Amino acid sequence: MKITISTKGHNDIIDITDKVAEKVKESKVEQGIVLVFVPHQTCAISVLEYEPGLIQDLKDLLNKIAPLKGDYEHNKAWGDGNGAAHLLASLIKPDLTVPLENNHLILGTWQKIILLDFDNRACEREVNITIIAN
Repeated sequence: MKITISTKGHNDIIDITDKVAEKVKESKVEQGIVLVFVPHQTCAISVLEYEPGLIQDLKDLLNKIAPLKGDYEHNKAWGDGNGAAHLLASLIKPDLTVPLENNHLILGTWQKIILLDFDNRACEREVNITIIAN
C-alpha cells in the first residue's frame, strides 16, 4: 500500500498517523506489525509528540546537526545543495515498525508517525505501508 504526501522540503515535518491508520483499517488485519518506509534518500520516518513547540525544537536541532547551508562534499560533487538532507536522512532512517493490535496502531498517548523531508525543495513523496499479520 502507498500514500503520497506533498512536502515543502527544508526540514518539513508532517504527521501521517491518520493516513497510516486508515490503511491499517482497510487491511482488516487484527494482529501484527506495520512497516512504514519512505523510499527517498532525503526523507525519514519517525515518531514525535506532534505539537508546535516540539516541531520547532526538532527543526532547530536538525539545523544545528546539519545546517542546510553547510559546506558539504556532496554539494561540491553534485551541485544540488542538499548534502545536509542526505546526512539527516541517514541519521534518522527511512523506516518505522509499529505493532498492530485489534486493527489499531499501538502508539504511545502522544506519539504520532511523522514524515520528515530534509530536501531543499518541495516534493511529492511516496510512503510505503506494509502490514504483516501474526
